[in-house]
Amino acid sequence: MKKIFGPLLSIAVFCATFFIGRLLESGRYSGPPKPPFTDYRYEKPGAIRKITVNDLPAPSPGSSSINGPRIVDRPKNAWPQALPGFKVELFAGDLDEPRKLITAPNGDVFLAESHGGDIRVFRGISAGKPQQNEVFAKGLSQPYGIAFYPPGPNPKYVYVGDTDAVLRFAYNNGDLKAKGKPEHIADLPAGGGHWTRDLVFSADGKQLFVAVGSDSNVDDPDTHPEEKNRADILVMSPDGSDKHVYAYGIRNAGGGLAINPKTGELWCSVNERDALGDNLVPDYITHVQDGGFYGWPYYYIGGHPDPRHKGKHPELKDKSIVPDVLIQAHNASMALTFYEGKQFPAEYPGDIFAAQHGSWNRGVRVGYEVIRVPLHQTGKASGEYEDFLTGFVLPNGEVWGRPVGVTVAADGSLLVSDDASNSIWRVSYSGAQK
Repeated sequence: MKKIFGPLLSIAVFCATFFIGRLLESGRYSGPPKPPFTDYRYEKPGAIRKITVNDLPAPSPGSSSINGPRIVDRPKNAWPQALPGFKVELFAGDLDEPRKLITAPNGDVFLAESHGGDIRVFRGISAGKPQQNEVFAKGLSQPYGIAFYPPGPNPKYVYVGDTDAVLRFAYNNGDLKAKGKPEHIADLPAGGGHWTRDLVFSADGKQLFVAVGSDSNVDDPDTHPEEKNRADILVMSPDGSDKHVYAYGIRNAGGGLAINPKTGELWCSVNERDALGDNLVPDYITHVQDGGFYGWPYYYIGGHPDPRHKGKHPELKDKSIVPDVLIQAHNASMALTFYEGKQFPAEYPGDIFAAQHGSWNRGVRVGYEVIRVPLHQTGKASGEYEDFLTGFVLPNGEVWGRPVGVTVAADGSLLVSDDASNSIWRVSYSGAQK
């Protein structure tokens, strides 16, 4: 009897645990989050959020959640949601892990299909769809970041951030196919966690910034040599020389770098560390100071010590910078772009749009959206952000879409890559006021 009862009890416990986990994941049996924190059930276009240092809870290293997205096919009635006056269309589908998007000076849109190692080009927009779709380059190693050099209307190269190197292709405006094999510019640390390598040129073209995420969640670089030149933003000359650390203690900005066209400042979008609780540590978007230290792994959001490194490097506490905009913890903030188009309402130019790939280390999902960070036509953030494009999570907690890349198309619409549905979405404005 015991031989039968034991396995049956184990199966029953497993089924009960699984069922309860699904209910908690859906949020049906979880109360509403305490503001300023939120989750997917309350994400809605137009909702304004602001997290401050004073809102941070105490760290809770023993309460970590494992709740990865269960990707499902998009149901026919599911569609990204935006504010009234905005229209969302399917720009392109059937892609292979579409990640970083960037608009070339001539208006072509370049896409990194990271899984297959391709760079793809879209040209023109007609009835919400691209008029041409070509593969620019193949056979790369998890390409992500894309940049054009020199800055301005007539670039001569396309730079690509592979997971282990910076490469460049000779390029003239209008090229739909690479002219030959890429030139190797610089080696990058590779392996471990955080494989994306975003890159961007300074406004004057003299510096190339490259973001390299940490190898781990929170390993001490003092004792883990594999963290060398990781959790950093590196800077080098366009030819790869004079490579050094520009800013450090940034756990993973490999998903998003951008130059503010108004101020020339470097900005980044950061995935912060996991396993300190549902609402720690906030992801963030911030301008980046030359030589700046942003805390990882010893501190977070200023001088808050990570209890897993208690007492280490006290000299860094007062150096740890508080970022400009704190986002929900575990949002997985990815690519960002500054809106320079003329199609959206008058308050939008100069603002940031940023893709939020979505949580795994949280009891109830959060993220899976595109947010807007208003800069108030000043180039300065005041800490708040707005839900802009939502609807990628179903009411039961299943996920059909995960935004990664954002770029402003030549006509002023916003393009958003989604590596769960393998699509690119186009958000245009009809002219109706909010």
